[in-house]
Amino acid sequence: MTFSRRKFFAIAGTTAVGTLMVSPLEGLLARKAFGKKLGRGYGELFPGADGILEVPRGFQYRVISRTGTPMSDGNLEPSNHDGMAAFPGPQNTTILIRNHELSNSSGTRVPGVEVPNPYDPICRGGTTTLVVGPDRELIKQFSSLGGTIRNCAGGRTPWGSWISCEEDTTRPSASNGVKKLHGYNFEVPASATSPVDPVPLVAMGRFNHEAVAVDPKTGYVYQTEDRGDSLFYRFIPTVPGQLKEGGILQALKIIGRPGVNTKTGFVVGQKLAVDWVNIPDPNPITTDNVRVQGFNLGAAQFSRGEGIYYDDNNGKGEFYFTATDGGPVGGGQVWRYIPGEEKIELFVESESKNELDMPDNIVVAPFGDLILCEDGDGDNFLIGVTPSGEIYKFARNALETGEFAGACFSPDGRTLFVNIQTPGITLAIWGPWNSNRG
Repeated sequence: MTFSRRKFFAIAGTTAVGTLMVSPLEGLLARKAFGKKLGRGYGELFPGADGILEVPRGFQYRVISRTGTPMSDGNLEPSNHDGMAAFPGPQNTTILIRNHELSNSSGTRVPGVEVPNPYDPICRGGTTTLVVGPDRELIKQFSSLGGTIRNCAGGRTPWGSWISCEEDTTRPSASNGVKKLHGYNFEVPASATSPVDPVPLVAMGRFNHEAVAVDPKTGYVYQTEDRGDSLFYRFIPTVPGQLKEGGILQALKIIGRPGVNTKTGFVVGQKLAVDWVNIPDPNPITTDNVRVQGFNLGAAQFSRGEGIYYDDNNGKGEFYFTATDGGPVGGGQVWRYIPGEEKIELFVESESKNELDMPDNIVVAPFGDLILCEDGDGDNFLIGVTPSGEIYKFARNALETGEFAGACFSPDGRTLFVNIQTPGITLAIWGPWNSNRG
């Protein structure tokens, strides 16, 4: 990785086998709007020849890896593909680091992450690292972190690593076989060529971690939590870029509304001033109460905080994060936090599951749109959201099983990589990005 820890403050993070799927570009078609918020996007969706995705005319996709196929290290590719990030590699390659959201109850019916140095031997989650060529063909892949539980999402750092998050707070007991505490973040450098030493980032908190994003201007790490009564956190490291060295964990509080639940009752576009409260014990050993500590100090609750991403397209430096089942119909919300103003606002709220149905992972595209991965009960789409808040459906999971996850753009911005969690597929999508969109 070319980023150094000294340089990261000045660098904003930008992220990013099968068959050809759709016909050549013939012009974009206007799509039917289902509500006042829906824009035309890239037009009508068409099925691919292999029946995996539906994408707009002019776009193509390719499967680059699947669960159960042999990897370069001799292990089988694990299942339950989830959060992912893209990094620049040597000779114009792209390095992907991918989570595998495997719990201990998954058993041996699906492949787990196998490493010689697991954090906790009984646990089967972790990460794999993929190297993809400029032709979007897989060159190699291997296990890079193992022995963790339910590695759901995470986030890339400006210094060239992936923070993998455990969405599980299991404690050792006589009956579960677990040897260590869980509920932590782990760091995997993009430069790693073998499994990393699994060191829990204890000071970042022990809770149901979902995703993280780093402010390259300050080194602060913002974190989401997947619970109905979750909080929105920030971690202030003692040494920016050195997360193992500890720091202070805080939770967001909306000024004038202590302890408010944000699922309903907020107006889209209204900016609210915020403050932060310190979490007294970020690493509780006998209980899972980090969110309770913060709430008792007035922190705001968000309904299942999931994906988060840093955006500096407008020069302000903002964070977008999802509340998966927020809003009046439980279809989801997207919140925007502006650190330069210490304000937060509701950016998008679903009023119908036809427009947005439980957004999970999120990425900001190089052209400024948000790309959201749906995890709803019916059809799941990759949803685009323009800077003005218009929603469009970019791609559909034609398999009709499994959520979209891990959307990220290649360093050159030309390819969108994304996972379908079940049956465990990683895809590359490319085409006329930002051409006649909207």
